[in-house]
Amino acid sequence: MTYQDCVDWLFSQLPMYQRSGPIAYKADIGNIVSACEKLNNPHLNFKSIHIAGTNGKGSTSHMIASILQEAGYKTALYTSPHLRDFRERIRINGQMIDQQKVVDFVSKHKDWFSTIGMSFFEMTVALAFYHFSEEKVDIAVIETGLGGRLDSTNIITPELSVITNIGLDHTNLLGDTLEKIAVEKAGIIKENVAVVLGRKQEKLLPIFKTIAQQKNSNLILSELCPYPCDLMGQYQNENKSTAYTAIQFLKKQNWKISEENISNGLNNVQKNTSLLGRWTILNTHPKIVCDTAHNEDGLSLVIEQIKNTPFKNLHMIFGVVNDKTIDTVLQILPKNAWYYFCQANIPRALNAKLLKEKALSYQLKGDTYKTVLSALNAAKKNAHINDFIFVGGSTFTVAEIL
Repeated sequence: MTYQDCVDWLFSQLPMYQRSGPIAYKADIGNIVSACEKLNNPHLNFKSIHIAGTNGKGSTSHMIASILQEAGYKTALYTSPHLRDFRERIRINGQMIDQQKVVDFVSKHKDWFSTIGMSFFEMTVALAFYHFSEEKVDIAVIETGLGGRLDSTNIITPELSVITNIGLDHTNLLGDTLEKIAVEKAGIIKENVAVVLGRKQEKLLPIFKTIAQQKNSNLILSELCPYPCDLMGQYQNENKSTAYTAIQFLKKQNWKISEENISNGLNNVQKNTSLLGRWTILNTHPKIVCDTAHNEDGLSLVIEQIKNTPFKNLHMIFGVVNDKTIDTVLQILPKNAWYYFCQANIPRALNAKLLKEKALSYQLKGDTYKTVLSALNAAKKNAHINDFIFVGGSTFTVAEIL
């Protein structure tokens, strides 16, 4: 089995939320428990930090990992989804897992995993935990895939839990109110394990306080970070403060991390961890920026930064997935732009013509394109040197132009 055969099998044989949508979501963690037992419970062999939240958990995870690397710790990082290469999900000190290690793991275990009906995400988590254990990492920064309480990563008992923020996303799976979603995210809070809350949302704070009390968990509110960060999005200020607060807690637990490590870690996130797709500047004249923000909470911050950016004309290359309510997103998009409605090459992508029809009811005007790349090429052709081209709407839209 070649690496490509292996990845093709993972994508085609197992239900994957990122491609198939809700059909791949499982309301229990029994499979990952069984899988890890078969693998001799690799997640018990390394320390970890567990991160959940609606937005910002990926950026926060990368920031924390970068700081820990600067402090000299052998640092693992598990995130999802990937943008270009499946192996982006599983890194140690910024280096992706070797192709052969993916092949060896899947080849050895795929028949048994298929027998018990493991999902794509469950298999990926099992692979990550096994790899981190085999490589004897000092600590692993683990991002949840979806929710928290029933997420496959939620079998770890971390040094610290982190919840970045709560917004309306995956409402068909996690609940249709912020309160319901908060309860699901708070499911990562463990007995006697402190939790950092990245955003203080007044109406949700009582929920976190109650659950933290029940778990005898110290609830820590995020504090302002005094250091700059190389990630350009203005919204990264919140994520930076969340990461900084998490690191300050670790320092109090006798982890050897200097202020210089923190400063260097935040200034070298992209270099240390290869984070992509967060206010990534692809060109300057005209300015072309892509960002993976894909829900109302995330996109509102991105749109605010677009508004604060000087430009003559605004071109929006926009594609979304088909299993989310997008009205709340469409109503906040800038009306002073020309839209290039497109669809990523995945089954979940919303048809570009349907997207255009929905957008018209919110006074958003533009043309449709069969691919993201053709939309980008059209925007480049139409744009003047002082114009602004934005690419976004979903992770998968951005992935096709990076």
